[in-house]
Amino acid sequence: MAQPQVEIATLGGGCFWCLEAVFDDLKGVMSVESGYMGGQLEAPTYADVCSGATGHAEVVQIRFDPSIVSFRDLLEVFFVIHDPTTLNRQGNDAGTQYRSVIFYHSTEQKAAAEQVIGKLGAAGLWPRPIVTELAPAQIFYIAESEHQEYYQHNPYQPYCMMVVEPKVAKFRKHFVGRLKK
Repeated sequence: MAQPQVEIATLGGGCFWCLEAVFDDLKGVMSVESGYMGGQLEAPTYADVCSGATGHAEVVQIRFDPSIVSFRDLLEVFFVIHDPTTLNRQGNDAGTQYRSVIFYHSTEQKAAAEQVIGKLGAAGLWPRPIVTELAPAQIFYIAESEHQEYYQHNPYQPYCMMVVEPKVAKFRKHFVGRLKK
């Protein structure tokens, strides 16, 4: 049996709990870790990032098998489950830590992201322009253990019920054929 290929994608689209819960269910995704990227402080904590002073975004780092799910497929899901037109905000979560951002790991990922953003922008799906930041990947700082698999461990927590669950449900409805289960 051939070893699976592995690529990495790093995406920020608001709270990392939402993104992790969605991408955990996507076929071809091997692992999803919540963390921080794009700021100035070395080894930031959740409290540091939530202050909005570090410049980091809450992100998920996704390890995936590109023979099963492509980077473009990941972006398709990404743009369905968050609003890429709100600068530094997703719903009630406001601040640079909640910005829409794609941290690319290769020139191929950058080109694919530019093409997807261009195509979606031209399609006029949203009443406002896409403001998703596109930046080279930096050091990924994994979030504290209590933030990993947060939705899976806390499905009845009010934030999970009001914010995460609707995004998971939207994902499952739009991508039913791509679910692991």
